[in-house]
Amino acid sequence: MPNGDNWQSDVLRDLRGGTPQHQQPVPQQQQQQHQQQSYGPGAPERPGTPAPGPAPAYGHPQQQAYPDPPSHHQQQAYTDAPPHQQHYQHQQHQQAPPAQRVVTPDSRPVLDKRLAAAALKPRRGEALGARALRAVRRTVSSSAAREVADSAATAEVLQQAVTTGRQIAVTSIRGGSGKTTVAALLGATYAHYRQDPVLVVEADPALGSLPLRLGAETLRWTTGDLAGLVEPQMSLLDVTGYLVQLPGNAWLLPGSQGQVGAMLDTTGYERVMVSLRRFFGVTVVDCETLPAEVARTALSAAQARVLTVPATLEGIASTRAVLEWMRNLPPHVLASTVVVLTEVAPHPGVDLGRATRELTEAGVTVTVLPYDRHLASGGTIRTDLLARATRQAATRLAADVFQLSQKQR
Repeated sequence: MPNGDNWQSDVLRDLRGGTPQHQQPVPQQQQQQHQQQSYGPGAPERPGTPAPGPAPAYGHPQQQAYPDPPSHHQQQAYTDAPPHQQHYQHQQHQQAPPAQRVVTPDSRPVLDKRLAAAALKPRRGEALGARALRAVRRTVSSSAAREVADSAATAEVLQQAVTTGRQIAVTSIRGGSGKTTVAALLGATYAHYRQDPVLVVEADPALGSLPLRLGAETLRWTTGDLAGLVEPQMSLLDVTGYLVQLPGNAWLLPGSQGQVGAMLDTTGYERVMVSLRRFFGVTVVDCETLPAEVARTALSAAQARVLTVPATLEGIASTRAVLEWMRNLPPHVLASTVVVLTEVAPHPGVDLGRATRELTEAGVTVTVLPYDRHLASGGTIRTDLLARATRQAATRLAADVFQLSQKQR
């Protein structure tokens, strides 16, 4: 796993236009002396050397400046010139660097209308009988005051101020473990409790479902697109023009437009994350499954990590092997990792208490996300339809992960 600090420093220096450490800058006086020796004092500028152009302006993404075509007088002057001058001008035209043209992608719906019509009415996370029984138990017991105190303490943790943006990477070792669902729950929880902007990044471009789970309707710019456009001079207003606004103070950067073939390499991911970390208090990254290269890079750079695991015998056995591998990494990686056991069925086939103890001995925090009918149905997550136990588990998970991220620089 690469060192997070080194590559982030390199990317930040490249964004600022700095000189790499292995290349020493040449003093300006030596450059002038070299030019005078080559061309002599008072010599004309070197042919073919382009003059510096104006600095680019960063406004709304759709308001990009494109080079104007040559005027009629310019074309006529080129035509009337002698043949040797035409050849020289043609060489200059070929040597000039081409202007970078930014093509604005078309906006695409997250879900086709014909497919959306096939969706049934969202179900509540728990049945009516379970909700009624819980209400009776809460009335006759004295746990209401304790629950209020616990909720206040959790909210206080989630609302802590940050000096630098916290990045939380969510990954898994196999599909179907609830990775995207957990990332969406974390993003929604942080957006609910925090006042600063929250960003949810989809670093899994293989037809990921994060935009659908978060309730986005249309997509345009992706993580790969922004990697080629982001600049250090951009402001928060410029950046949010490329993002999808979500309810509350949350923003989404999707990984694809629902098309096969969208790719995101490590260089693009590094550039996006280093550039955006100063704008958002918390960034939740929905990574690819391990051992993908982008996922390993995300884990190394994040201040906290979430590893989702299906609450099955195979999932727990595989996770134990991954945790043993993580023992060879720097100690803070394992200490800032939370394993989430997701119940994919109403009645799991393993003893969750014993499985939690076994995984905790590896040096990680373990939590259980209970089975929820609303989550299991797929589609957009509505927090008002989640079971009470699911909401509590998601809030505790968000608080635990955020607290671990605060311990890292």
